[in-house]
Amino acid sequence: MKKKDDSLRETILSIARDLADQGGMDNLNIRSIAKQAGVASGTVYNYFSNKDEILLALTKEYWKQTLLEMDAAITADSFCDGLLQIMLYLKEQIHQSAGKLMHSLGGVRREGKESMAYAQLELDAILTRLLERDPGIRSDLWEGDFTREQFVSFVRRNLIGLLKEDEQEAAFLIHLIGRVIYKS
Repeated sequence: MKKKDDSLRETILSIARDLADQGGMDNLNIRSIAKQAGVASGTVYNYFSNKDEILLALTKEYWKQTLLEMDAAITADSFCDGLLQIMLYLKEQIHQSAGKLMHSLGGVRREGKESMAYAQLELDAILTRLLERDPGIRSDLWEGDFTREQFVSFVRRNLIGLLKEDEQEAAFLIHLIGRVIYKS
């Protein structure tokens, strides 16, 4: 069996990204990708089973890069201010390319959710770092069955859920979190 060329895989993904950005997801097809890459359609199929698999790879790549950039962009000292920055950043990303990619996953939606577990872990790590660098958090907060890990998981799940809601709902969650984690 012939070894796959990682640079060709990256070229295929780059072309797919450009096609999707220029003409939307409907503009993205194996034949167009192959033509721009200067290879046969069958060569593209050696790397990806179908268009959905390409979209899944693009989505994973997009979120990996987005979370790296977001982590670097968070400048807040307090957990709640950082949470607001995260919320606004993610809303903007979803409004741009990420939302279109996620909605186009169609046939691999389940696989997409499963494979995006790394993004949840990375977001948990970002939230944990925000908690750890906030000196205003109550020192007695993490006791017994109220753990930092459970709290971070709760915040992430609610944060993700609220990305579809208006900012008033997000502000309420952030206010509620502040009442729990800070000294009165």
